[in-house]
Amino acid sequence: MTTRLSAWLALLAALLVSGCGSDSPAHTHAPADRPATVATWRTWTLPSAGAIAVPRPPAQGGSAYTSARPRIAGQSRRLKAEAGEYAIQPWLDRAMELVSLRPKDPVTASRDYALVAVAMQDAAVAAGYWQARHPQPASSAASLFPGESGYPSVRAAIAGAGSRVIAYAFPEYPAAQLDQDAERVAHDLVMGGAARPADAAAGLALGRAVAKRTIAVGRRDASHRPWRGRVPHTPGSWAPPPGSAARPVSPAAGTWRTWVLPSGSAVRPPPPPAYGSAAFRAQAQAVLDTAHHLTAHQKHLADFWAGGEGTELPPGRWMKVTLAYLRDQPAMSQARVARLFGLLTTAMADGGVASWDAKYHWWVTRPENAIRDLGLDRRFKPYLKTPFFPAYTSGHAVYSGAAAEVLAYLFPADAALWRRRAREAAMSRIYGGIHYPMDSTAGLPMGERIGRLVVARARADGADR
Repeated sequence: MTTRLSAWLALLAALLVSGCGSDSPAHTHAPADRPATVATWRTWTLPSAGAIAVPRPPAQGGSAYTSARPRIAGQSRRLKAEAGEYAIQPWLDRAMELVSLRPKDPVTASRDYALVAVAMQDAAVAAGYWQARHPQPASSAASLFPGESGYPSVRAAIAGAGSRVIAYAFPEYPAAQLDQDAERVAHDLVMGGAARPADAAAGLALGRAVAKRTIAVGRRDASHRPWRGRVPHTPGSWAPPPGSAARPVSPAAGTWRTWVLPSGSAVRPPPPPAYGSAAFRAQAQAVLDTAHHLTAHQKHLADFWAGGEGTELPPGRWMKVTLAYLRDQPAMSQARVARLFGLLTTAMADGGVASWDAKYHWWVTRPENAIRDLGLDRRFKPYLKTPFFPAYTSGHAVYSGAAAEVLAYLFPADAALWRRRAREAAMSRIYGGIHYPMDSTAGLPMGERIGRLVVARARADGADR
């Protein structure tokens, strides 16, 4: 077993115990991507990196130019803590926390995560563009943020973008609190001497302007369009789990606007076996047989990848795994980490739309209902709670296939490992008793195709020159 693989398995074991928390600091000293290089990167919601004008910096020597020294110990400690994590992480953590407080809706979660992440990437690229055009001397505490000092501040831009898009995506959370949190980031940078007042103010304003563009994209993605269809009532069609009267979750999501796919139906899989046929009964029997012989390891995997209500949900689980993985990797610049999560989350967002297109095109009943209705086991209860949406295809499988392809591209030394984790996540749903094998065997290739489309975009976005 290689040292790298051993390290990953040790990390995975720790995550399984800890719930995949990511409260350990990332690298303090991230290498810089030169602003002139970042300025050439392709953006997601801006027509170009320089699309939003930033005023020229004030003349050297004025109060808006001069950076401060830490005034109180608490500010200094906060600044050092912020220097120990990637600038995007607090906002991704906030989005995941807010998802966990909502009823389970993975496809909406993956949409929201993508909007937050692409806004932060575009803000970082835009800040790099203007830093390249307005080069400034290093600030007094630049050693805390090597490669980040400049006009406008990258960290302040990321805070302005992330906070405002979270406020849009989660209107139940006080927007004023999010604004205050972003302003605190800018304030700490100034008071800690890591940014001049003008740097922080320009960065915050730039990030908020980027957020406005990103929110406009979100408002046009059809995610708020009401569903006007009807739940079918034919044999084998989806119905709520026994004892529930739940409505199907986000049945119109397969029509939402995508990031790289032409449409949600572009990778729709072939039809599943007819309900009640020998092939379909074999699928249901496979779930039942697995449930009767579940091992402790299989339960462990089912629990780890579950992403049920009250958690960050499956796309957030991949985000947490990635954040944890980064702690053991060579440091990356703020812009490059923002790009990573832009690629990862858009792949999963499109995966969610594609999976939901298949789910509500075929309306396949879940194993809990089928195993009972077909007389295989009239009292069958799966290990995991049955979700309130159709089975075919597995959202976990699609999300995982898409995420693994993106991560395999970004971290090629661990490509086989990421793909193995994707297969593991897909299989975990069968261990949980809530998906048929066909849901994963059809869903994983869908996700892989989407992931490869995102990788093709990444190869042409200018970041790998």
